[in-house]
Amino acid sequence: MGKRSSSIASAGARRSVDDAAADTALAKMGYSAELPRTLSMLSVLGLSFAIMAVPYGLSTTFYISLANGQSVTVIWGWVLLSLLSVAIAGSLAEICSVYPTSGGVYYWSALLATPRWAPIASWVTGWLNLVGNWCVTLSINFGGAQLILSAISLWDEDYVATAWQTVLMFWAVTLLCFLINVFGHKYLDWINTVCIYWTGASMIIFLVVLLAMSPTKRSGEFVFAHYDASGSGWPTGWAFFVGLLQPAYVLTGYGMVAAMCEEVQSPEREVPKAIVLSVVAAGLTGLVYLIPILFVLPDVQTLLEVANGQPIGLIFKTATGSAGGGFGLLFLILGIWLFAGVGALTASSRTTYAFSRDGAIPFSKLWSKVDKRFDIPFWALTLSAVVNCLLGLIYFGSTAAFSSFTGVATICLSTSYGLPILVSVVTGRKKVEHASFSLGRFGFVINIITLMWIILAIFLFCLPTTLTGLDASSMNYASVVFAGFAMISIVWYFVWGRKAFTGPPILNTMSAEPIGVVKGRSVDLEGKPETLEPKESK
Repeated sequence: MGKRSSSIASAGARRSVDDAAADTALAKMGYSAELPRTLSMLSVLGLSFAIMAVPYGLSTTFYISLANGQSVTVIWGWVLLSLLSVAIAGSLAEICSVYPTSGGVYYWSALLATPRWAPIASWVTGWLNLVGNWCVTLSINFGGAQLILSAISLWDEDYVATAWQTVLMFWAVTLLCFLINVFGHKYLDWINTVCIYWTGASMIIFLVVLLAMSPTKRSGEFVFAHYDASGSGWPTGWAFFVGLLQPAYVLTGYGMVAAMCEEVQSPEREVPKAIVLSVVAAGLTGLVYLIPILFVLPDVQTLLEVANGQPIGLIFKTATGSAGGGFGLLFLILGIWLFAGVGALTASSRTTYAFSRDGAIPFSKLWSKVDKRFDIPFWALTLSAVVNCLLGLIYFGSTAAFSSFTGVATICLSTSYGLPILVSVVTGRKKVEHASFSLGRFGFVINIITLMWIILAIFLFCLPTTLTGLDASSMNYASVVFAGFAMISIVWYFVWGRKAFTGPPILNTMSAEPIGVVKGRSVDLEGKPETLEPKESK
C-alpha cells in the first residue's frame, strides 16, 4: 500500500512539473494558463478520431462517391486522401511541436511570418480556421439529424423528412452536444477515450454482420476495379476528383485538436503525436469499413434514388434482411456521430476562445471569458452553437445545403492548414529546424505536396457534386457561404483590425524570448534551442 501511495504521489509530482513547464512555455508565447490540463494524449487522439468520425462521415457522404465513380472512387479515393492527409498532418504536427498553443494555425502563421506580414497572416488564417471549425461542427450535426430521420424510412420507404423536421432535429442534436460540453466537461477525457473503443467494436460488428448475413456478394473486381461515373454528369475522368469530397471531408478534423493544446499535459509532445496517429488510424478504419460495404452493395441506381439522400440505411437493411437489423447497425453509426458532434463543438469553441483573446472577433471580451463554474469558455461555446443553428436555416433555401456545408468546411480548414505550411516553406523552414516532431530532410517535399493538393481542393469543392438535375435549389453554395464569412472578416478588419489588431501578443515585442517547447527545451523566435526552466508548482 505504501509503495502504491508513493507511486501515485510520484506520478502526481511529475504531472505538476510537466504542467508547470507547459504553463511557463505558454506564458512565453504571450498567454496565461486559464484552462486545466486534464487531457492525455490518448484523449486528444480520441477527440481527433471522434471529429473525423470515419464510419459516420463516410456514411453520410456515401452518395457523393457513388455518383462519381462508384467503387474506384470509394476505395482508391480514400487511399489517396489518407496518404495526402498523413502528409498534411505531419506538416502541422511539426509546427505544433514548436508552438503548442490553442491559437493553432492562427498563431503559427503569425510566428512563422516576418513581422511585417504577421498580423494579416494570422488574421486570414484565423478566420479561415474559425469558419472551418464552425462548418465542420455544422455539417457533422446536420448530417446526424438527417441520419436520425432517415431511420424512419427503414420501415416506411416513402418517408421524406420536411425542411422543418430536418432543421428542428438539427437544432435538437446541436443542443444535446452543447449540454454535454457544458455539464460533461469533466468527463471529456473519458468520453474521448470511449470513442476509440466504440468505433473499434463497431468495425468488428460491421465486418462480421455484413459479410455473414448478406444474401448476395459482389465480386472482388467490382469492389476494387469497377468505375462508373454516369450518375454524376461530369466528364468521366473529372468525376473521380469531384468524388474526392467524400474522403477529403472526413479527413479534415485532425488539425482542429491543436485548439486543445492548453488543456493537455506536455502538449509539445503529445498533441503532434495525436494529430498524426489519428489520421493513420482513420485511414485504416475507413478501409475496414468500406470494403465489406462494397462487397454487399445493392443496386447503385436504387441507392442514388433514395428519397432522403442517405443510402446507408438501405444498404444495412438489404444486407441484414430486416428493418430491425438495419437499424441495429445504423445505431452504431449514430453513436459515432454523437462522439463526433460533441468533439467538434468542443474544438470549435476552443478555437473561438483562442481567436477572441486577441480581439479578432466582434465582442471578443465576452467570447474570451473562461467560466469558472465549468472551467470552460462558456460564451465561446454558446457562440459556436448559435452560429451553427443560424447557418442551418440555409436548408430552407437549398436542398443541397449539406453538400455546401461539407464543401465550406473542407475548403476553409484545408486552406487554414495550408497557410502556416506555406509561410514555413517561404521562410525556408528555418523556424521548425529544431522541432521535436521533425519531418527531417523530407520536410520540404512533403510540405510542397500538401500545398499542391490544397490548391486543387479549393477549386474542386466549390463545384456541384453532380450535374444531373442541377437547379437553384440543388446548387452547391459552398462558395457563397465562404464569400459571406470572408466579407464579415474583411469588413471587421477595416473597421477595427487594421488599426488595433497586431496578432498574438508576443508580436507586440518580437523579443527573443523562448516560445516553443522542444524535448524539455524551448525555441526562440529564430528556432534555436534554449534551456527552459519550469516554474515551481504549488
